[in-house]
Amino acid sequence: MKGYVRGIAMAVAATMALTACGGSTTTESSGASTESTVAASTDASVIKLGITVNEEHNFYIAASKFAEIVEVETDGAYVVEIYPNGTLGDERTMLESMQMNTLDMGIITSAPFVNFVPNMGVLDMPFLFASYEEAHKVLDGEVGEILFGEMEGINLKGLSFAECGFRNLTNNQRPVVTAEDAKNLKVRVMESEVYISTFESLGVNAVPMAWAEALTALQQGTIDGQENPINVIHSYKLWESQDQLTLTRHSYAASVITMSLQKYNSLPEEIQTIFTEAAKEAAAYQRQWVADGEAEELADIVANGMELVEEPDLESFKAAVQPTYDAYGAQYGDLLDKIEAVLAE
Repeated sequence: MKGYVRGIAMAVAATMALTACGGSTTTESSGASTESTVAASTDASVIKLGITVNEEHNFYIAASKFAEIVEVETDGAYVVEIYPNGTLGDERTMLESMQMNTLDMGIITSAPFVNFVPNMGVLDMPFLFASYEEAHKVLDGEVGEILFGEMEGINLKGLSFAECGFRNLTNNQRPVVTAEDAKNLKVRVMESEVYISTFESLGVNAVPMAWAEALTALQQGTIDGQENPINVIHSYKLWESQDQLTLTRHSYAASVITMSLQKYNSLPEEIQTIFTEAAKEAAAYQRQWVADGEAEELADIVANGMELVEEPDLESFKAAVQPTYDAYGAQYGDLLDKIEAVLAE
């Protein structure tokens, strides 16, 4: 990779205060190493970018590509430092830091934005998209622009939509083939009203908790399961605590390459353009990386002992989560109508 990409990693295992695709953590992280792979020019402008996941996660892939492009396109005038593993805080903390202009950038799952931009919750609705292509078509169009516009109202700049992937259910109790099979499982979910409603509609004992806490709970067996995209299940070797995986694909987890609006507005116009285009290119690169790697990661998950339900009865799941649409349909009605219109084209 050409360019100054500063991957700032935690030095010890105690720093594993992580967030997987939207869960938050309250664990305090220690300082990042000041070593960089390539020393930056003393007159380069440094941009700090935080992510809450590890270097095997697709967020790191997007961040690295963004950093590479920015360095090349600005001839080294701007250097992006990447802080993984929750070094700069959980996702909500990073959003608040960007609002205050004490953090330049982050790649943030869409769910935590709901605390700041309520309409972002529409993206958490279950079975909203049937494919990656549908999700990209919507997010790269008018709906995405509307949501980015609302972000600017709270001092955040959305540069592009990247992704975490379609979320799937794992557990350590039994195969889940139908919605009925999920009943009474104790499952960690993201701290989002829509996610909680979705799983409660399935009769699941939904437990919203930070991802770092969830990892411990999974290992100790105090919860039965969790739901996350394939890349997260693979990155964190969840086969060590989970033996069942069902490809429910119940929700598409978007993410946003996000910048402090104040920081963005302070950049020269030509640099703003470079950053925006770099974010779009990095998102496209990451999306392809997810698509290319998902089958291999899934095969590795199965090889490590997880039993796979590849084709569950999705119609039973869709019927079961209708109460979530009843509860939130009015709140997100206009956006849901726009999404439906785009998908019908």
